[in-house]
Amino acid sequence: MTPPTVPKCSLSRHCPPEHFAVHIRSGAANVVGPKICFDGKIIMGHVLNNVGSGLNIVVINGETGVVEKYGFLNMKTGIQDDILAYLKAIEPGMIVMVASYDDVTTKMTNEMREIFAGMGSTLIKSLKHRDNWVFVGRAGTKDKSSFEKHAVNDEKSNAFEGWPVTVEVGGCIPRGAAGQKP
Repeated sequence: MTPPTVPKCSLSRHCPPEHFAVHIRSGAANVVGPKICFDGKIIMGHVLNNVGSGLNIVVINGETGVVEKYGFLNMKTGIQDDILAYLKAIEPGMIVMVASYDDVTTKMTNEMREIFAGMGSTLIKSLKHRDNWVFVGRAGTKDKSSFEKHAVNDEKSNAFEGWPVTVEVGGCIPRGAAGQKP
């Protein structure tokens, strides 16, 4: 008898066929970086030393599950036009996983917020200085994503000095292209 396997990305259950396992956690203050897991593989994380201040983002082909690109968009010192061009280049059907680390609002424009809203984010427009945010959506759909959380930076309730708690989401994303709800 084959021993049972552990669910991918530390989920509590296995994903059904034609679904990808996802788990994403925001950074903790400006000390511990975020972690992004897709289909059983940690793509970005503090331990991998491949995360940075701003938006940590993984772009995945929604049909094949191939990671197309990943990296961080520096939202403090980055060039707004470059950040916008990166976001605009994400093709319909791509699964987009985003985790905040440090502050993401310094260079955030309304046009950038609209791009995320077009991927299914409903919380991006309320994001403020030092808030924590995680999001998994699909480019080319305006359907609300089920995979999004936001922790407000509030000095009365912050878990860390000047920083809110970390936030995380996980679950199973259906394989498919644009127009399918994540």
